[in-house]
Amino acid sequence: MDTTQELMEAQDLPYNVFAKACPSRVTLEHVTGRWGGLTLGALYDGSLRFNELRRRVDGVSEKMLSQTLHALERDGLVRRDAQPTNPPRVDYELTPLGRGVAERLLSLIHFVEGQMDDVLEARRHYDETRGAL
Repeated sequence: MDTTQELMEAQDLPYNVFAKACPSRVTLEHVTGRWGGLTLGALYDGSLRFNELRRRVDGVSEKMLSQTLHALERDGLVRRDAQPTNPPRVDYELTPLGRGVAERLLSLIHFVEGQMDDVLEARRHYDETRGAL
């Protein structure tokens, strides 16, 4: 099997997420962090207003969702549409780039959900053999 470096060279990519200073690392953190991945996944089915999104991503605080949306918008993954109504209406939706990222994340999410029986069994076994934390 190829090493990560060999794969990178074969693809001739200008960025390397494994390099500390590479800007792709920050975007990867935004996408794979707890709230980023869930936010992208929640927006996959269509645009949502802030409070709709907050209800969909159960457990996220208003502050964290706001920070997450700002980061994803800055990375070009989410579009914020503020409409000049009274009261103001703001909708969030995926950009084409964000949609591509969300598709891949949802594939991973569905895989993990489908393997949870095995994961829970592995945890049980780990706790039995090493002592519960």
